[in-house]
Amino acid sequence: MRPPSPDAGPGPAGQPGIAPPSTPSAPPSRPTSALEAHVARALAAGVPRDHLIVDPGIGFGKRVERSLALLRYLRRLKQHPALSGLPLLVGTSRKGFIGDVLGLPVDQRVEGTLATLVLAIAQGADLVRVHDVRAAVRCCRMADAVVRGA
Repeated sequence: MRPPSPDAGPGPAGQPGIAPPSTPSAPPSRPTSALEAHVARALAAGVPRDHLIVDPGIGFGKRVERSLALLRYLRRLKQHPALSGLPLLVGTSRKGFIGDVLGLPVDQRVEGTLATLVLAIAQGADLVRVHDVRAAVRCCRMADAVVRGA
């Protein structure tokens, strides 16, 4: 199920709206421009800023190189003035770019997913979307302990 569009305002029962992923047509060097526009549109529609979550859309219709570049770019997204203070969601679990890099089918991408989660947390990701919950929770708790002292 897709998250609500920022144009639609907050989700049911006050659930946060989610700025949709940047589009594949956005220039690789400017992922912030699409996200910034989505955030501005949500705010203009009356969605409170504290109801927004930013998802850069890693893997959504992007080439391998673009997904890897977005992973490297997460810290800069977090520091961008228009996105500053907004939680950053990363959903790399079992994505095609992991399979392409490692040459693995979807059911064998756990380790690749975990590597991307650690790197995302080190770059400032606040939330992750995963399939393999037990392994991901353990991995993210350890990454948080190292990166955030949590």
